Amino acid sequence: MKKVRVESSLEQNMAFMKKQLCLDKNFDIVYRVVQLGDRKGALYFIDGFTKDEILEKIIEFMMKQGAEGLPPEPHMFSKELMPYGEIELVDQMDQLVTKLLSGVSCLIVDGYDRAITIDCRTYPSRSVQEPEKDKVLRGSRDGFVETLVFNTALIRRRIRDPYLTMEVLQAGERSRTDIALCYIEDRVDTKLLDEVKKKINHLKVDALTMNQQSLAECLYPYKWYNPFPKFKFSERPDTAAASMLEGNIIILVDNSPSAMILPSSAFDIIEEADDYYFPPMTGTYLRLSRFLITLVTLLLTPVFLLLVQNPQWLPEWLEFVRLADEVNVPIIFQLLILELAIDGLRLAAVNTPSMLTTPLSIIAALVLGEFSVKSGWFNSETMLYMAFVTVANYSQASFEMGYALKFMRILILVLTALFNVWGFAAGIAIVVLAVGFNRTISGKSYIYPLLPFSWKEFKARFFRQRLPHEID
Repeated sequence: MKKVRVESSLEQNMAFMKKQLCLDKNFDIVYRVVQLGDRKGALYFIDGFTKDEILEKIIEFMMKQGAEGLPPEPHMFSKELMPYGEIELVDQMDQLVTKLLSGVSCLIVDGYDRAITIDCRTYPSRSVQEPEKDKVLRGSRDGFVETLVFNTALIRRRIRDPYLTMEVLQAGERSRTDIALCYIEDRVDTKLLDEVKKKINHLKVDALTMNQQSLAECLYPYKWYNPFPKFKFSERPDTAAASMLEGNIIILVDNSPSAMILPSSAFDIIEEADDYYFPPMTGTYLRLSRFLITLVTLLLTPVFLLLVQNPQWLPEWLEFVRLADEVNVPIIFQLLILELAIDGLRLAAVNTPSMLTTPLSIIAALVLGEFSVKSGWFNSETMLYMAFVTVANYSQASFEMGYALKFMRILILVLTALFNVWGFAAGIAIVVLAVGFNRTISGKSYIYPLLPFSWKEFKARFFRQRLPHEID
């Protein structure tokens, strides 16, 4: 939008607003011309975004002013005649239009070369409740929602520190999406912070259609051959607050009910809030269990395939691993079909109405489980191992990490089927290189403190330690 200053003439400003906002077509953009003392003013607001009772009180107060005249300049007007806290003066029409479309009410007064914005907006929103994905066994039960101001308030409630800073930026030439950068000023990596702000301010994008995912793709161009995530996403304000206290940056995007945490390593992404809501011994057990299960989900089916292809390697105490029934479909195809079918069932569960979820899941378990084995398509062993992998994937909350492990698992399976033990070794080597040569968005190692190794940080990552404190 071309930059145009607010004029002293009310008629010129109203003509600009009418043309720019298509007021004769948009029924929800409301304006009203009011008499303010010896001058006229035009009040603009969007129906549904404004607290009607507050706006009514403000208009009533202003219209009660006598005809003796208004203050000569807008700053005095806002101080003397605007009985509200969130007031701002704007001298550019493009800024005024953006604020109005964000839900802020705008007042233009004849003779003033600056408009007055009144932030008495309210957004339709759901209640602050525990997120479906990031549930905990013990701890707070609130979660982020789609309204940016509510999300920042949830963090402010937990960190009452004057160094807690929340900067608002905008991205998207069409959407003008609000983005909040949240950090603690004396703990944040200032170099990374300046780089992130610079990238957001210089984004040339039409709109952030997918909210945080669109922003993540703009901030850091992903390499398609390395699926491991660079960011951690969380819908829990306690997780976001704890990450900020560790020096991380939290990015909140309007209309998105989750926080983007950066920089994030592999260990940051695997961590969960339950590790800290239980005593150190229990938290350590949960953390180590999650790490172990993550490795098992990656290696279980490839190792099974390798042993099926080389049954002579099995010692007597592992004879039960041998396939009991005749193999009609090659094991590699069974595993790949199940990998695809599980994702199909997951998508079906997302799109299934809640009232039908239970009966359909029962039908799917009976038909796809028992009858697929009886028909000869699948062996019971492959069904068992893939069932474990599917359930174990939900032991950690990150969808992105789960799918990265899935892609690596499929790669190892294919290489093992083609080249036997050498293919298995090559697949493991590719996974190690993909993780080892990966970097966080700040340029540090993706698997620190393993590479480079730090014993102190290693203990903190793998073993839940007591909260450091002193007693006076």
